[in-house]
Amino acid sequence: MFARRTNWNLSPNRLAEVLARRRAAGLQVLDLSASNPTECGFEYDARAILDALRNPAALEYHPDPRGLKNAREAVRAYYARRGEEVSADNVILTASTSEAYSFVFRLLCDPGDELLIPVPSYPLFDFLADIQDVSLVRYPLFYDHGWHIDLHALVRAITPRTKGLIVVHPNNPTGHFVKSVERQRLNEICAERKMAIIADEVFLDFSLQSSLQPSLSLNRDALTFTMSGLSKISGLPQMKLAWLIVNGPEKERREALERLEVIADTYLSVSAPVQVAAKSLLEQRDGFQEQLMSRVRHNLAELDRQLSQKNTCMRLEIEGGWYAVLRVPATRSDEELAIELLEQDGVYLHPGHFYGFPTEGYLVVSLIAPTKSFAVGLAHTLARL
Repeated sequence: MFARRTNWNLSPNRLAEVLARRRAAGLQVLDLSASNPTECGFEYDARAILDALRNPAALEYHPDPRGLKNAREAVRAYYARRGEEVSADNVILTASTSEAYSFVFRLLCDPGDELLIPVPSYPLFDFLADIQDVSLVRYPLFYDHGWHIDLHALVRAITPRTKGLIVVHPNNPTGHFVKSVERQRLNEICAERKMAIIADEVFLDFSLQSSLQPSLSLNRDALTFTMSGLSKISGLPQMKLAWLIVNGPEKERREALERLEVIADTYLSVSAPVQVAAKSLLEQRDGFQEQLMSRVRHNLAELDRQLSQKNTCMRLEIEGGWYAVLRVPATRSDEELAIELLEQDGVYLHPGHFYGFPTEGYLVVSLIAPTKSFAVGLAHTLARL
C-alpha cells in the first residue's frame, strides 16, 4: 500500500528506548543534547512578540508565492545590517528550512539524481532526500587543526547525475565555517559543471570569532540557494518562518526564481500572521543572540576547565554554532557509552554516529543547555570516561 520512499525503519534505537523509559519513570535527565531554545531558560520579550502577532493586517489574505513584500523586505534589512545587500526580489519565504530544502530538491533533481552532502553533519538530509526521491552522496570533512572540506574527495564523488552540493555554514555539529579558499573552489567546481550550491546558514550569526562571517547569499559565480530563518536567528522555531535566497549567473538565477515561484504558489504554506510580524520577530534577535552567545561562551569555558583536569579526551576546535565535539577514548561504541551515561548517570547526549562520524570515539554536546545542568552532566560524563 505504501511508497518505497517512506519505507524507513521506524523502530526506536536503543538510546531512544532508554531515554523514553527514564522519562516515563520520572527520573531526572540532564539533557546535553538541547536544541530547542524555548526550553533552555532564555528570556523573550513576550509582549513585543504577541503584539506583533495581533496586527489587524493579518486578517486580510493577499497571497504572494514569494511571500509578502514587507516580510521579504524585513529579510533584506536583516542582511543589510550585516553589511550584505540582498534584493528582496531574490527572496522566497518558506515555513521552514526543511521546506526550503524540499523546494530546491524538487527544482534541481529528477528521481535518482544526486546531491553531495558533508559528513559529519546533521542527519535530517536523509529523510528530506528520501521524500523527494533524491540520492545523497557524502563528501568528507577532515580535522587538521580545525575542520576542512576534503575538496579532492568532493570532486571524485561527482557523477553525471550530480545536480548540486550542500554546505552548512557553520556546520552542525562541527561548528566550522566554509573558508574563503574553499568557497572559491566550490564556485569553480559548480560553475564548470552546471551544479548548484545549497548553503544552510541557520547558525551564521552565532560566530565565536571576532568578526561576522560572510554569507553565501551574495554568491554570483555559481547558482546558489541560501537559506535561514527565525528558528535559530531569533530563537523562535515555533513561528515557522524561513527563507530561500537565490543568486548566481543572471540567466540561471532568473529561471530558478520563476520555477520556484510556481512551486511556492502550489503550497502557499507561510501564514499571513507570521509574515506580517516578520520585521518585529527578526528584531527580537539582538536580545536573544546576546543571551545565547553568553551561555555558549560560559559553557565552553566550563567544558575547557573540566577537560583541563582530564587528559584522556579533548574537544575539537569550534568556530561557531551551538555544539561541541568531544574526542573520547574509543574503548567501546559511542552508542554504548551514551546508553551507559543515560542509564547510570541520567546524562543524555548524542553519540558521534548520529552525525555520521566515520569512526568511534566522538560525543556531541549542546552548548545552550542551562549552565548548571551542563556542568553537572559534563562532570558525570568525564568521570565515566
